[in-house]
Amino acid sequence: MNRNLLLIGAIAMLGAGIAQGKECKGVNFPDQIQVEGSSLALNGLGLRQATAFKVNVYVAALYASKTSTDPSVLLEGTVPKELILQFVRDVGASDLSKGWNEGFEKNAKAQSAALKERIAMLDGWMIDMKSGQRLTFTYKPGTGVQVDVNGAVKGTIKGDDFAKAFFSIWLGDPPNPEVKSGLLGGACG
Repeated sequence: MNRNLLLIGAIAMLGAGIAQGKECKGVNFPDQIQVEGSSLALNGLGLRQATAFKVNVYVAALYASKTSTDPSVLLEGTVPKELILQFVRDVGASDLSKGWNEGFEKNAKAQSAALKERIAMLDGWMIDMKSGQRLTFTYKPGTGVQVDVNGAVKGTIKGDDFAKAFFSIWLGDPPNPEVKSGLLGGACG
């Protein structure tokens, strides 16, 4: 009888391991992550698609200390969060910079003069990304956005104003509506 209980326990544990985390287009993300001792929960996964042909570019994962389906709550300056972009195709650094600049233009045009130098700093840290590589952006209230390019921390871009404008690229007027919907807890892709 004890052997049957062990077998049932082992099967239950395997099932629990499969149920944890979420997947989109073959890319898996855990339900929670730790950032400097704080636990952040997965808010959602979104798929960035480009061109009229809807070419898959990356899967985005948004983690927050307080999950929400309301983008304004997630854009508040007091909510720690992390955005991870895992690429599912190769993308050149110039294309990344072009995308950031278009996103800032759509979401923070009135602040463009104040953000110009910090956007240039972000552009300068970009490299050609290969499929499977990641960009990670960690927002720490009062500090700014730490930029990690495929495992190498490049630095922190200061300012809550920059953070709000940056995260608005996905949570404001996004490059494609599916990425925002997914990050807010909807279906990915």
